[in-house]
Amino acid sequence: MPDLSDVRFLTVAEVAELMRVSKMTVYRLVHAGELPAVRFGRSYRVPEIAVTAALQRPIADVG
Repeated sequence: MPDLSDVRFLTVAEVAELMRVSKMTVYRLVHAGELPAVRFGRSYRVPEIAVTAALQRPIADVG
C-alpha cells in the first residue's frame, strides 16, 4: 500500500475535466464501483492514480 502522503486526491470536478466528461458521469463511475473514491463529508475525492488507470484501460467495442 502506498504511503498516503504520496497519494494525490482529485475532486469530482477535476476528474471530470481530465476525463472530458460531465461531473454526473464521474459520480456514476464512482457509484458503479468503476472508479474508486473516498468520501469526505458530502464530497468525494478520487486518487489521481485511479484516474490515470481508468484513462489507460481499453475502450469497449460497442457496436
